[in-house]
Amino acid sequence: MAAETEISEIAIVDMGPLAGGDEAGRKTVAEALQQALETAGFLILTNHGVPQNLIERTFGEAKRFHDQSMDAKLAVMMNAHSNGYMAMNRYNVRTSSVSEDTAKPDRNEAFFMKRERAADDPMVLAGRRFAGPNEWPVDLPGFKETVLEYTNAVEAMTQRLLPALAVSLDMPANGFDAAFAECMFTFRLSHYPPVPAQEAGQYGIAPHSDASFMTFLPQSGVPGLQIRVGEDRWLDVPYVPNSFVVNAGDTLQRWSNGRYKSTPHLALPPTGQPRYAIPYFFAPHLDTVIDCLPSCQGPGNPPQYPPITYSDWLAWWYDQNYNTDDQADLAKT
Repeated sequence: MAAETEISEIAIVDMGPLAGGDEAGRKTVAEALQQALETAGFLILTNHGVPQNLIERTFGEAKRFHDQSMDAKLAVMMNAHSNGYMAMNRYNVRTSSVSEDTAKPDRNEAFFMKRERAADDPMVLAGRRFAGPNEWPVDLPGFKETVLEYTNAVEAMTQRLLPALAVSLDMPANGFDAAFAECMFTFRLSHYPPVPAQEAGQYGIAPHSDASFMTFLPQSGVPGLQIRVGEDRWLDVPYVPNSFVVNAGDTLQRWSNGRYKSTPHLALPPTGQPRYAIPYFFAPHLDTVIDCLPSCQGPGNPPQYPPITYSDWLAWWYDQNYNTDDQADLAKT
């Protein structure tokens, strides 16, 4: 597409104007979001309000988790809710339009969790998939507390951003409030071990797009992330200290009728040092119906996607891309 081939940089969007809570600041951020998400589908978010010390501590917890013995990690193996440990070479997104059948298994291992819920939570009592439980390591003091502190901080940041995002899509500022009153999220602590040299067909994570509404990834300074900007053209995401890389996911693309781009991206395996990543995949409540927004359709622009609940969309995506039986088989070996 012509628009893709013109992308040469990723915009920096400053959340600072939202601090005053006024309409003018919201409009400023909304215009920047609209420009970035209609073109690249990616942006770099600054002045986001998540404490840098907390980000660094959470990167430290990712390393602590993956430094454990394999037995310790297998003790929290991925469960039916896709929470817990996913072993090396067990992940490969098959549902993306840019998936490569010839690619080798992705060189990463990860720990996943979602919203922490009490045993008497109505969704837990109803046995809802993706409502829990989380799997927590027992021999990492402070791990659970830091991870929950971090996910709470990122959730608060997303709630500050949502009104500007709604305005960017020609909606009222409260247009997303109901869908995200209790958001769904997946948090992943990933480890990419280093390789001696880059090798064709070998990825940390192969080309894919995200299933979520939006993804928020704090930058670590270790390179590897690239976004697709044209046919066989990939752009390195530049390092900006104290920032988040943010991208639209497939859910936002569906909801906006393709107006906001869920851009394919990949992670190359690092050379010389390991890479850790802590992406937060932000999404609406499981019961939210993802139906084309009225502001994103009209004469000559009919809805491109059928309505679907987020829970059904997520179940389809996980069943296609994460085989929990593979994880269980590993635990037996």
